[in-house]
Amino acid sequence: MMDVATSVLATVNAPYGANLSAQQLAAKIVDPDSLDAFDASVFAFFSEVDERLQHQFIELMGIDLKHYHWMADQFAAKAGYNLSRAARD
Repeated sequence: MMDVATSVLATVNAPYGANLSAQQLAAKIVDPDSLDAFDASVFAFFSEVDERLQHQFIELMGIDLKHYHWMADQFAAKAGYNLSRAARD
């Protein structure tokens, strides 16, 4: 499962020159402050990471599925368009 985290982090970190750990990204995904700041790493997670990898990552990191969907919906609303990769099952 560590390959999941590595893949996710490569997608999220590289474009922004970030160096988040899996734990740091997971914390940002559930933190409403990430939404208020329109955090680029979290937005990249919802918009650029393959949906299958998103689900594997949230399972690996123990993120509540309802909260994940809520954050995805909030980021989509803030972006002004559907984040299809964060679509419901």
